[in-house]
Amino acid sequence: MSTLTNAISSGRIAHAFLFSGPRGVGKTSAARILARCLNCERGPTDSPCGSCELCREITRGGSMDVIEIDGASHTGVDDVRAIKDEVLFPPSSSRFKVYIIDEVHMLSNSAFNALLKTIEEPPPYVRFIFATTEVHKVPATIRSRCQQYAFRLLYHQDIVACLREALIDLNAEADEDALHWIARESTGSLRDAFTLLDQVVSFTEGRITLAVIREKVGVVGSDELTALTRALLTGQAAQAIQVLDDAVMRGVAVERFTADLAEYFRGLLFLRHGVERDSLLAFPVSAYPEELRSGLEVPMLERAIELLLMTYRNLKTCLSPKLELELVLSRLADIRNLITPDQVLREIASLKAKFSLMTEIGREPGSPTPQSSPVEPQPPTEPGPADNVDSTELVTAAVTRLQRERVALAAALERSIGVRIDGETLYLGFREDDRYHGEAVAREPAAVQAALPQPGYKIAVEYLAAPAQEKIAVDDEIETVKRVFRGEIIRGERNGE
Repeated sequence: MSTLTNAISSGRIAHAFLFSGPRGVGKTSAARILARCLNCERGPTDSPCGSCELCREITRGGSMDVIEIDGASHTGVDDVRAIKDEVLFPPSSSRFKVYIIDEVHMLSNSAFNALLKTIEEPPPYVRFIFATTEVHKVPATIRSRCQQYAFRLLYHQDIVACLREALIDLNAEADEDALHWIARESTGSLRDAFTLLDQVVSFTEGRITLAVIREKVGVVGSDELTALTRALLTGQAAQAIQVLDDAVMRGVAVERFTADLAEYFRGLLFLRHGVERDSLLAFPVSAYPEELRSGLEVPMLERAIELLLMTYRNLKTCLSPKLELELVLSRLADIRNLITPDQVLREIASLKAKFSLMTEIGREPGSPTPQSSPVEPQPPTEPGPADNVDSTELVTAAVTRLQRERVALAAALERSIGVRIDGETLYLGFREDDRYHGEAVAREPAAVQAALPQPGYKIAVEYLAAPAQEKIAVDDEIETVKRVFRGEIIRGERNGE
């Protein structure tokens, strides 16, 4: 707020201000303070005394010259016209007549249009202060005529410090873990933090402890979440469900339990990433034992949080919220066996590599490796074709090698049938009606020889007649349709046959 302070000190005070930001961050309070800065007997000043009559009236909300309007309930053009009529009269006892319009984005378009001229050229004694949580809904014509200030949520430690100061005024004491719990629950809103503090003070006897808050408000303690997570980590679903049941019987809402458990896993995830700031963790670092911090990998924690968030969204429409969460806990008990997509891809790649290697050496997948089966020593032989070689395996290995650089030749070789070895010659059979592929192989015997895992074979192409049961030729189009639709060919009778 240094810009606003400097503007007041230098006397360059804008005629309209726009305060935007989340709920409970002090927009309306800042507007009242600004009104005191403008109308203080010592002002305009950036440090109002707070003790003069004008400051006290503004603080009490009784000043006739500081008018607060709720934009959510005064949305019409008639309300704005009333303001246009009022600004014609100067302030009764103050230096400025200040209009504070809260939730200004709720005004209608016609109301904004009616207000536009007044904002642009107001009387010298009138100042407008607008507050909104949704600045994007305020027309650009209004925003461009205002000095804009964006308010942000407070840091965790700042809220804790404010709570300590408030406890002095309330003549109460509180444990640190209780103050941190209130600060976390407020999610950056100081107003929410003070409201929750007032509620907690009302049912405590002088000292606020987290144990009392757990009993009265119905919250889940870090010790319970630690015990539940430890049970999930060891696969003890029954123990985890028992922790849930005890909390529910104590009055903890299932929605609250789900949210707290998700926050606990979020803390574990942040710790895995090296984040240890108390303001970012749901609980102190000491609430996360080392075996839990190192027991789950990042993908497992992400999956657990995803399941809990999905469950939280479904609780409002499910048949039984408790049953819904119990089902999730049962699934999370097996979280350590989670297989991530990356692991699946790595395993597939490993299997493909093994399959390719076994195909290259002429073995079927799953067959024992040469090292696993003892072989009797054989006398050395001259290089050449090996005996008892499976001709089909030779062709399969050659096709695999050719697919890398000679795709067309590999496709033609793959159409061979009736492959056989006779002496040093490898005969590649092709159907009579498939001479196209047979001739393609016959034109490049050297390339086929080089692709064989065992060299020394001569390549010969022969053409085979169709088997008796396949006298009726089936062209490629019919075969494609049969394969795509997983059907079969039905042959009918003709001429009484």
